[in-house]
Amino acid sequence: MSNDTSKNDTFKIADAQDTDEHPLTDKLHDLKDELKDEFGNAIEDGKFETWFKDIKQQVGDDIETFARKARGVFNPNLVTMQLEDIQSIILHERPVPYFGTLVALKINNPQIGRQMTAKVLPDVTGSKDWHKDMQATLSIVITYEGLEALGVPQSSLDSFPESFKVGMAGRADKLRDIDVNAPETWTAPFGNKGDVHIFAAIIADTEEKWQTKLAELKDDISVHINPENPAQGHIEILMEHDFGATEDVKNVFGYQDGISNPEIEGSGIQTPPSYTDPIAAGEFVLGYESEAGLIPPMPQPEVLGKNGSFMVLRAYDSHVAKFNKYLRDNSDSVEEAELLGAKMWGRWRSGAPLVLSPDYDDEELGADPSRNNDFGYKEDPYGKRCPFGAHARRMNPRDSKDFILSDVRVHRIVRRVVGFGEVLPPDVTEDDGKERGLFFIGINAHAMETVEFLQSQWINDGNFMNLGEERDPMLGIHHGNKNAAADTFTVPADPIRKRYHSIETFNTLYGGEYLFIPSLSALKWISELS
Repeated sequence: MSNDTSKNDTFKIADAQDTDEHPLTDKLHDLKDELKDEFGNAIEDGKFETWFKDIKQQVGDDIETFARKARGVFNPNLVTMQLEDIQSIILHERPVPYFGTLVALKINNPQIGRQMTAKVLPDVTGSKDWHKDMQATLSIVITYEGLEALGVPQSSLDSFPESFKVGMAGRADKLRDIDVNAPETWTAPFGNKGDVHIFAAIIADTEEKWQTKLAELKDDISVHINPENPAQGHIEILMEHDFGATEDVKNVFGYQDGISNPEIEGSGIQTPPSYTDPIAAGEFVLGYESEAGLIPPMPQPEVLGKNGSFMVLRAYDSHVAKFNKYLRDNSDSVEEAELLGAKMWGRWRSGAPLVLSPDYDDEELGADPSRNNDFGYKEDPYGKRCPFGAHARRMNPRDSKDFILSDVRVHRIVRRVVGFGEVLPPDVTEDDGKERGLFFIGINAHAMETVEFLQSQWINDGNFMNLGEERDPMLGIHHGNKNAAADTFTVPADPIRKRYHSIETFNTLYGGEYLFIPSLSALKWISELS
């Protein structure tokens, strides 16, 4: 477990260095000069500075609250990356609360597609001023077919990873996307059911900012769309899907989400205290050194590849009522049902980790970013606090026994999961027919291979945790078979472990894509192709 006091001290950003980087402080210093000109003579010299220091401390407290909501602190002295060129979705945590829209586009005319790219480019958000700019952000990500449709030269297309070229539907066997998750069951416009070329994602911290940014995007592309016959337009809108969450930022199952993300070395963004050190930039952004000390291959020319990354987007329907019913049917009380749910997720509804609070939901702990991710599993070697098969422990084993920390580090992924639909209360066990689910967004410099590993080894297999055929209780594929090991969830306990059978699929995949996140320079390069 981390005892890095400097990290904890840094996160409390009343520190003058971080405070001076905040726009509130810039305004405060300007105000100081004005006040001194106006009232300085009326206040004794020694008292004026003390008075101003007290006000500055109050502003520092406000900034610390802001940082807790943003789940990170910016330290410019640690920046070694070209932040101004890196899309904000890679490095920037989503706001709290959040409102957004995912728009899928198809390009039917390469020249018009490039013109549209040039038109929206000024609105695409970089990472340089993320700590100052709380405006709505726009991200642009592109499929392999989208790069083709935009006229990217074949020599450049050939330099992309093979998994990216094949696409998610074509890699279903690697992802263990079978049965209810098979590409044949997906809905348009995903996979072979559509022709997604570009996803434009807008996210904001207020509904007003979100709607303003969305209107701007639509204005930029509407001139190229044929509303009467979309297929005849130069650009088609294949999908427009809203998402969002309240200030609680809970997923549709009612559990706090988005707590654990890796800190990226060189980004200048210091996450709340965790059990591990920052991870090399090259694991997440192309053109930088990886954990192995090497710069991995990237798409060519360099202007196309550097400062970009790859994204895996997976769209799920969430069966919350079915989950609630399972908890109730396999428990003797409401309290026991809540504990079983926490065991499956690895955290309580508040976000409090089981390792730190194994017996009850400590809401104060769950709400405190300086504590709720600062733990390891070394002190829980038998899984009696957090089961080995819990979703959170599977997806990030941390320092669990028999795991080499360096291997865990290279399988970390930046998660930008967003939900849609209403949170269903835990006492509702009948489906109300309303749409609810999540978009899993995973970002990594080799995201395709990383997610394929996570899906095949850590989600849909149990051998890596000595659990045999057991699968992830929340994202694994299940059939409700009481005799099937794959549909079993083991909870270590004293005096004897307990096994829950007949688990069903609680999140059904209905589509997904492998995507490239170009840098701002790469988008400009693409827009200027002839």
